[in-house]
Amino acid sequence: MTTLPPPGPESKRTPDSSLPAVLAHLAAELPTAHRRAWIRVLNTTPAPTPDAEARLLTASPGGTRTELARTLIRAWNTAQPVPDGPALALALQTAALAHTAAAESRRVDLVVSGPATPTVPVRYTAQVIAEVIRAAHQRLLVVSFAAYRIPEVVTALHAAAARGVHLDVILESSREAGGPLRQDARTAFGALTAHFWHWPAKQRRNGSGQASLHAKLVAADEHTALLGSANLTGQALTHNLEIGVVLHNPDVVGRLVAHFRTLMNDQHGVLQRL
Repeated sequence: MTTLPPPGPESKRTPDSSLPAVLAHLAAELPTAHRRAWIRVLNTTPAPTPDAEARLLTASPGGTRTELARTLIRAWNTAQPVPDGPALALALQTAALAHTAAAESRRVDLVVSGPATPTVPVRYTAQVIAEVIRAAHQRLLVVSFAAYRIPEVVTALHAAAARGVHLDVILESSREAGGPLRQDARTAFGALTAHFWHWPAKQRRNGSGQASLHAKLVAADEHTALLGSANLTGQALTHNLEIGVVLHNPDVVGRLVAHFRTLMNDQHGVLQRL
């Protein structure tokens, strides 16, 4: 692993001491209980009076928070115009909500199949797939190389279809259709109301042979997606050693979904409706 040298003088930056920047910092640093205590204090403090810092520290004592309280009072005093305490309390609460939403959008969960370790917290693929399916309100995109012996997943998909979710399922082709699978993967889903897609052989032949549809993805609307190595098979979801991640970033998930929607486009896409 490469160790980077410490930053030189030219890379040092003076922290932003403006009131908005201080509030954003507090939203990230203060534990929830302490932040709520400070908001209660600010709601009853009309202005940055001399005793305001002491009141904040009394509400949430601690060495680290002494400097945070001092920084807040200093920024409050120098703000132009100077807001009253309730306005500052509302601003801190708003900053906290924004911080929580941003953190959630960056969250990535680790998912596994097969053996787990006691030292690393993980979640199991079959459980997470069902949760992602249940999270869909309008559209659900499912992509897999193979599919069979997945009754729990099929049940969740039928429930999604019953509540009006539009389902697009992209699967590898059977040998009969020019693909590598011995049987049509659609049979695993029974009478599921969905749009099934495949990648026709004529659309993917190249100089070195035939490419494979090897992606594995379950995307709920454009907000949550499971990416991993596991096919939609009972063996892969339970016994095989497989890994994956759950993305909660709408921007990234939206681009993933847009990529496949382009591939499914009737005029320009390479995928074909079955």
